[in-house]
Amino acid sequence: MAFINVETLAKYQRSRQRKNKDSTHTQPVLVMASGFLQFSLGEVWMSRILHGGGDGSLDRLLPVVSSGRSPRKRTTSQCKSEPPLLRTSKRTIYTAGRPPWYNEHGTQSKEAFVIGLCGGSASGKTTVARKIIEALDVPWVVLLSMDSFYKVLSSEQQARAASNDYNFDHPDAFDFDLLTQTLHKLKQGKSVKIPVYDFTTHGRQKEWKTVYGASVIIFEGIMSFTDKNLLQLLDMKIFVDTDSDIRLVRRLRRDITERGRDIEGVIKQYNKFVKPAFEQYIEPTMRLADIVVPRGGGNMVAIDLIVQHVHSQLEERKLRWDMAALASAHQAQPLPQTLSVLESTPQVRGMHTIIRNKETSRDEFIFYSKRLMRLLIERALSFLPSQVHVIQTPQGEDYEGRTFHGKRITGVSILRAGETMEPALRAVCKDVRIGKILIQTNQDTGEPELHYLRLPKDISEDYVILMDCTVSTGAAAMMAVRVLLDHDVQEDKILLVSLLMAEMGVHSVAYAFPQVKIITTAVDKKVNDLFHIIPGIGNFGDRYFGTDAPPDWSDEEMDEPSC
Repeated sequence: MAFINVETLAKYQRSRQRKNKDSTHTQPVLVMASGFLQFSLGEVWMSRILHGGGDGSLDRLLPVVSSGRSPRKRTTSQCKSEPPLLRTSKRTIYTAGRPPWYNEHGTQSKEAFVIGLCGGSASGKTTVARKIIEALDVPWVVLLSMDSFYKVLSSEQQARAASNDYNFDHPDAFDFDLLTQTLHKLKQGKSVKIPVYDFTTHGRQKEWKTVYGASVIIFEGIMSFTDKNLLQLLDMKIFVDTDSDIRLVRRLRRDITERGRDIEGVIKQYNKFVKPAFEQYIEPTMRLADIVVPRGGGNMVAIDLIVQHVHSQLEERKLRWDMAALASAHQAQPLPQTLSVLESTPQVRGMHTIIRNKETSRDEFIFYSKRLMRLLIERALSFLPSQVHVIQTPQGEDYEGRTFHGKRITGVSILRAGETMEPALRAVCKDVRIGKILIQTNQDTGEPELHYLRLPKDISEDYVILMDCTVSTGAAAMMAVRVLLDHDVQEDKILLVSLLMAEMGVHSVAYAFPQVKIITTAVDKKVNDLFHIIPGIGNFGDRYFGTDAPPDWSDEEMDEPSC
C-alpha cells in the first residue's frame, strides 16, 4: 500500500509553483486556497493511493487551478443566507426544526430524541448525519454542530490562531456551558439562539441563528462524548470511525478550500494539535458509543440499523392530537372568564350579517371585515395596563389621563388570514412591531406544524396581540401561543384576538393557557365533523383574498401565506 507523505506533498507544491512562474502555458496548474484536493475520494484515493500512481501521479492528485493565491474564503459554522432546508431525492426536510406538539394542557408530552455523533476531525460526521436525516424521512429535524460553540478568543489567542499555534482540538476550546444549555432547551422543544462562528476570523458573528427543537435532534462534534452533562442529554451515541489517512486528506481539502489556510499551516496544526487530541481525548470515547460506524457515510448497513432504531423510538413517543376528544372535553362548561366578547350592538350584528352571508361580494366582505377588525383591536387595547398620567392642556389646566404602562406592543399574525388584521392594528398603534407565524396541518397525522416564523427581537418583554381571523378547534392558536412562550413571552402578556371563534376553540385555549386573554366579536356554539364553525363564516382567507377554497377547507388558516 502506498501512502502520501504530507511534507513531500508540500515541497512538491512549492516546486511546481516555482516552475510555473516562467511558464507560458495557458492552463493554470496548481493549488492554493480555492482548488486544492477537489477530487473524488472514491476515484483518486482508491486508484492513486491504494494501487499506486504511475508517472505524474501527484500531478493527477492535485487539480489544476490558478497559480496566483486565491482570496481567503469566508466560512462560518452556520450560513445565515442558506435556508434551513435539506433537499433530498424524496422530500424537503426542515433542518431548523419546529416545537414538538403539545397536549391539551399546553405541556410537552415527550422530549425530542437526541442522537450524538462523535469522531475525529473530518471523519465524516456531518455526512453520516445527513444520511441518517434522509433515511429517517421525517419532516422536522435539527442538525446541531459543535463547531458553532467555539469560545471567543482573546487578542493573544487570535494571534496564535492566525499562526496555527492555537489548539482548536482541545476540550477547553469549546463553550460547554452554552452548548449544554442550548441542547437541553432544544430537547425540551424551546427556541434557542445558536452562535455563528467564523473560521477565518476565529470569532462569533454578531447575528445568531434562532433554531427550534424537533422530534429528532442530531448533535455532531469531535468532543461530543467528553462532557458528562452532554452525555446525559444523548439518547443514542454513535462514533464515526474513519481511517486517519482519509481524515487527513479530507482536512487538507476542507481547510485550504473552505477556510483559506495554507498547506504548511494545516500540516503543522494537524501534527501539533489534531492528531494528539484525537489520541488523547476523542478515540478513548469510542467505548461510550452505542454504535460504531466504520467508513463513515458509505456504511449504509450501519445507517439503516440506526434509522430502524430511531423509528421505533419515535413511534413510542408519538402523540396523536385527538380532535374528537378535545371537542367533547368541555361540553356544557361555562365560557371562561378570560374571554371578552364585543358587545352585540345593532351595528356589530349588522356587520356580522353581511360578512356571514354567502351572497356578499368580496368588496363588501373586505369592507365590513375591516370595520369589525378595527373595533376588535380597539377592544383588545383596553385590556393593556395603564397608569395615571397628568398633562397640561393648551388652556394651562391639568388633565388627569392614562398612558400605556409597558415596554412595547407587538402584533403577531397567524398566516395567512391573521395578516388581514395587521392594518387595523397599525392604524391604532403607531410604530407597532409585527411578527408572523405560519402553521399548517399535517394531513397524515392531523397535527399542526410550524412552517415559518419571524418574530421581532427582544419580544420577551412585550405585550403581544396574537391575531387570527377564525378559531375553531384552537389547535393553531395553541401552537402559536406555545411559540410565543418558547420565546419567553409571559403568558399574561398575550392577547388572542379573533373575529369569530367556536366554543371548542375558546375552551381549548383557555384550558391550556389560563392567563391568555381572549377577545372576539362573536362565539358560535357548534363545530361540525370536519371541525368547521357552525353557522360560521366560511373560509375567511379565501373570501378575503378571492382564492378558491379546497374541498376540505378549514376555518383555521393553515395554508400558504398570500405574499
